[in-house]
Amino acid sequence: MAAVTSPNKMGGLARVLIHQKLLSEDEAATIQSTANSKQTSFINQLLQTRRLTALQIAQASSQAFGFPLLDLEAVNRDFLPSKGISPQLMQSYRAITLYNRGNNMFVALSDPTNLHALDEVQFQTGKTLVPVIVEDDKLGKWIDKLVEASDTTMQSLVSEDDFGLEAENDEKDNEPEQSIEIEDAPVVKYIHKILLDAINMGASDLHFEPYEKFYRIRYRVDGILREIAQPPLAIKEKLASRIKVISNLDISEKRVPQDGRMKLVLSKTRSIDFRVSTLPLINGEKIVMRILDPSSAKLGIDALGYEPEQKEALLNAVTRPYGLVLVTGPTGSGKTVSLYTCLNILNEPGVNISTAEDPAEIPLAGINQVNVNDKQGLTFAAALKSFLRQDPDIIMIGEIRDLETADMAIKAASTGHMVLSTLHTNDAPSTLTRLVNMGVAPFNIASAVSLITAQRLARKLCPHCKVPADIPREALLSVGYTAEELDGSWQPYAANTEGCEYCNLGYKGRVGIYQVMPVSDEMSRIIMKNGTSHDIADQARKEGVRDLRQSGLLKVRQGLTSLEEIEAVTNE
Repeated sequence: MAAVTSPNKMGGLARVLIHQKLLSEDEAATIQSTANSKQTSFINQLLQTRRLTALQIAQASSQAFGFPLLDLEAVNRDFLPSKGISPQLMQSYRAITLYNRGNNMFVALSDPTNLHALDEVQFQTGKTLVPVIVEDDKLGKWIDKLVEASDTTMQSLVSEDDFGLEAENDEKDNEPEQSIEIEDAPVVKYIHKILLDAINMGASDLHFEPYEKFYRIRYRVDGILREIAQPPLAIKEKLASRIKVISNLDISEKRVPQDGRMKLVLSKTRSIDFRVSTLPLINGEKIVMRILDPSSAKLGIDALGYEPEQKEALLNAVTRPYGLVLVTGPTGSGKTVSLYTCLNILNEPGVNISTAEDPAEIPLAGINQVNVNDKQGLTFAAALKSFLRQDPDIIMIGEIRDLETADMAIKAASTGHMVLSTLHTNDAPSTLTRLVNMGVAPFNIASAVSLITAQRLARKLCPHCKVPADIPREALLSVGYTAEELDGSWQPYAANTEGCEYCNLGYKGRVGIYQVMPVSDEMSRIIMKNGTSHDIADQARKEGVRDLRQSGLLKVRQGLTSLEEIEAVTNE
């Protein structure tokens, strides 16, 4: 349960409603805490509770701040100024331009206490803002319609003749790239919209995929790929060229894979990086873009899903003056976010932190980040060797791939440095035997490794539409629950396959499933005796360490995810 927000930390709108006796302090604090945990606005969460209507909130704001109250239904959308707040800012800060008068811009909004939004809009437009209060539900509908109206239609991206140019030979593909108008404004707008939509949907990756008869764009949302659009095949070269230009890639090279980066500036305080990878296919170039949101590294350890005892064990390990902490799991299991979260906790003025990554995904101020480059000889091992001459306190190695890197990491951890790194193993116990198989001496592993955490990501059930699941007792016992745990005090839930306006087919967001295993003295003795991963796992169970399946089943008991999802991500 989220901690209740204190009155001093509540937003201005909450205090206005308390002052006008429309909400009690307890009600406002509960709504604010829920909004914080869901990463939504106070006004949005308040409307979901149906405690007040949008009109009541608007009237209270107008009365408290002296701003005029306007019914948007009385405004003709066709007469709105063409030069106003961009669709991007409309969606981000829930504000629209009503009209301009000299240097003044009259702006419709529902929460005048959101000073950050007002500052950002004023910074982007260069105008003096005059707030006008409107109802939040009507404002949301207007923003949706205005953004939809501003979308570039796909028909405008190509000429009518282009649709008939389904070339049957390779002559078209062999034309010089310079003949393509890479600055084509509709293409630029379309890519910009695709990127913004991906960010707003919480996607982690974008896939641009050319096939013989069609072209498609897919987003990976909550770990699942979803098709978003099928633009005309005729514009595949324009899309690929534009993306390569803004990613500083060679637009004339289509025969080999390329890697690059680009940045999308959302406001003066927020920007999103994209890691771009191209791959030549038989029908063109496939482009995959990984969204690197710096805010994900600042969520805080409480938002990642660690249980209290797991969080305590991890923090105890990373705050020690020396030792090796390993984060393991398959690609896409959230290892990078876990590592960056730990670095964010440790990042203080009195600490020297250096990282070697391939590549550095999220820039962090105050941390010395190095991109490894195997072609130039800057390997993980070479970077680590150089770090040891740079007076480090904490070192992060993106991945231990070979014996040389493993030996250097063990050496650094044994000589007074805190070292963080990742390995691709299935669970925590098998990580120790993996190091032995790589060639690391058992006594070095036993003395240097202080904690291993294995993790997976499971989709979270949508809190608005999840439904109770009727699962037989025998089925619950077969997946790992004990008879004592099936005491009737909790209810399993399942996803609503039809979904709702807040989710994707019953799921919204993801939560971490963790096995946090401190390396105890007894485990060290097992390693020294060349014990197997099964021996280490047995000892971990004796010491009360939950494996991934047990941690997942606990999330089911808490109502955070479904049993079906846990069985999928912790398949044993």
